[in-house]
Amino acid sequence: MIHPNKKRLRRSMMFLNCQKPGLIKDPYIYGPDSIMLDLEDAVAENQKDAARFSLFHALKEIDYHGVERVVRINGLDTPHWKEDIRVCVAGGADTIRIAKTESAADVRTVEEDVLAAEREFSRPEGSTLLMAALESCLGVLNALEICRSSERLIGIALSGGDYTKDLQTTITGTGDELMGARQHMIMAARAAKVQCWDTVFTNLDDMEGFAEETRLIKRMGFDGKSLVNPRQIAVVHEIFTPSEKEVIFAEKVVREIDEKKARGIGVFTVDGKMIDIAFYDGAKRTLAMAKAAGRYKGDL
Repeated sequence: MIHPNKKRLRRSMMFLNCQKPGLIKDPYIYGPDSIMLDLEDAVAENQKDAARFSLFHALKEIDYHGVERVVRINGLDTPHWKEDIRVCVAGGADTIRIAKTESAADVRTVEEDVLAAEREFSRPEGSTLLMAALESCLGVLNALEICRSSERLIGIALSGGDYTKDLQTTITGTGDELMGARQHMIMAARAAKVQCWDTVFTNLDDMEGFAEETRLIKRMGFDGKSLVNPRQIAVVHEIFTPSEKEVIFAEKVVREIDEKKARGIGVFTVDGKMIDIAFYDGAKRTLAMAKAAGRYKGDL
């Protein structure tokens, strides 16, 4: 059975340092689709236990008002990831993000420990979802096998900083150095019918650059973007949510295709544009996204 939240709306996924309780107590007020509670890079090596303690109590005691709670665990090459998983499952995290994923075997290794933790803490088996962060050339090249690795996997996310380091280049701001990875990951995710998220944009003084990059990755087919600051949420949501004009056009396309198909007509025009059955799924996706974002009240 497909987990009911596997395909939920995830336009924005905001990173928060579990080492700082003040950051994780009420981030839902900013309205992100998901929050990324970070046990990995943001947490100092000698503070991992303290961060896990804060995480557990946040998951158990804070009402996040429907915002998805994703936890980034430490890499499989560290001594921390097993205890990270136990705390995530015991606390009831919605999703676990696997850092530095390079193969399907990495996902299955985490999945085994998640299942063991669900049994240990009497959580429903299969209730904890997974996502994989691709942070190396090998991980990107193995994107398709990673996407197909587990029924728990909701999708893959690009980590641009580590990826460009492995590529032996740097983040330039042009997006040139990320284009190959982005397109490859999108194709893999779509082939496996999972979601795909872009990397963070760290220059908070360049909001126009951030908006331009967000429009780019939306055109490429991404489902959303990882974020580092609440200021970025509104920009992402505006770009990734269908406009009123797009919703009206999609409604017309669905209605006309349903009507014309029943009459045996295969090709016709809507608002001067040539339309056929190939447009149907895209129009339905537009309406589904608008409905999930609260901009469409009709029936799908």
